Amino acid sequence: MRLGVLDVGSNTVHLLVVDAHRGAHPWPAHSEKAVLRLAEQIGPDGALREAGADALVKAVEAARTSAAGLEVDDLIAFATSAVRDATNAADVLTRVRDSTGVRLEVLSGADEARMTFLAVRRWFGWSAGRLLVLDIGGGSLEIAAGIDEDPDVAVSLPLGAGRLTRDRLGVDPESTVPPAPETVEELRQYVDAHLDPVVERMTEVGWERPVATSKTFRTLARLAGAAPSGAGLWARRRLTRSGLRQVLGFIRHIPPAQLVELEGVSAGRAHQLLAGAVVAESVMRRLGVDSLDVCPWALREGVILSRMDRLAPV
Repeated sequence: MRLGVLDVGSNTVHLLVVDAHRGAHPWPAHSEKAVLRLAEQIGPDGALREAGADALVKAVEAARTSAAGLEVDDLIAFATSAVRDATNAADVLTRVRDSTGVRLEVLSGADEARMTFLAVRRWFGWSAGRLLVLDIGGGSLEIAAGIDEDPDVAVSLPLGAGRLTRDRLGVDPESTVPPAPETVEELRQYVDAHLDPVVERMTEVGWERPVATSKTFRTLARLAGAAPSGAGLWARRRLTRSGLRQVLGFIRHIPPAQLVELEGVSAGRAHQLLAGAVVAESVMRRLGVDSLDVCPWALREGVILSRMDRLAPV
């Protein structure tokens, strides 16, 4: 069966097509994405701006056309934080449906955390023991922990790299001056305050293996010395707190417009890297995590695996 997942995230609209059947590894057949940075297209009133909605409709239509051309049997389309939190979400979803025929399911933050946790559990297997899973997206931070395929605790916080870049750092991709030290410190305090009610809950659940997913963590791990993407999917990658602190201390002095020059940093997310690093450092420090394994599977794979579990055996 050929499955397609259309992920309308806070940074990108990503179509992933896999060939899969129940009990098998989902093998990617096609991947394409459009960088929209919807989290930065939210206006002062909390609504997704017209330009952002226009770009979203165009990207979804392009993905739908690609999926049809690839003869996808089932297209699973969903949206996360940027659309979920927009005050005009209902209007945006209706417009996308009427213009493209694609119905976007809006995932809750907790569902994001659960689906990502499922992907990480399947990747590392039962031998990993009790997992802690961290995922920094464009609009939110997901944290989940547990021993089964469904986590005991799954929470979502408004601490995404794109959201914080927009609301707290006030920089854009063309900024030629790094944020002031006091601005970065205020961001750290803001993140710590949001983590306060979560730390005790997660500590009570406990974990044996802390894991990170998402582009933000992968980029930070690469800057800290982890294997590049060219090393392949199976290369083991880790991010240590000491390595992260070195990266954070370095990039906080670099203008956003120049961060893209660093190896492994994508142009569409470069200016969000500092905010992502602050969140990563805060959550590792507050939870007492010294080292994270970086998992290549995340939300999209979790959605695929959940769908595959409902397929009839071959």
